[in-house]
Amino acid sequence: MARSSYYAWCEGEAARRARQAADDALAHEITVVHIASRHTYGVPRIHAELRRLGRRVNRKRVARVMRERDIRGVTRRKRRSLTRPDAKAKPAPDLIGRDFHAERPGTRLVGDITCLPTAPRPRSALSSNRP
Repeated sequence: MARSSYYAWCEGEAARRARQAADDALAHEITVVHIASRHTYGVPRIHAELRRLGRRVNRKRVARVMRERDIRGVTRRKRRSLTRPDAKAKPAPDLIGRDFHAERPGTRLVGDITCLPTAPRPRSALSSNRP
């Protein structure tokens, strides 16, 4: 390692101390906002709140300070909405009257769509050995 690099690093100690002090002051402000939000605000909302209070600070810096001090917001889970029935849709008519008994095969054909595969099939299943 070059001797000049060591001395340059030594001269930068004051700047590193000043940056650490500024980060500590920012962390205090972030903690105050986070506690005021009942520990729910994450980086975007805390950044917006600091900007609203007149503190100009980079969003990535807020994220770094929060990450270093283990300050996290609450993440709500997204609601999974499955199939929603159309309120205006007319139900399909029951043509066989729920009587599934047939006198001979092939006279009453019914189907069930609850087992349709929705995931894509693997490549190996798509290619067959048929000519």
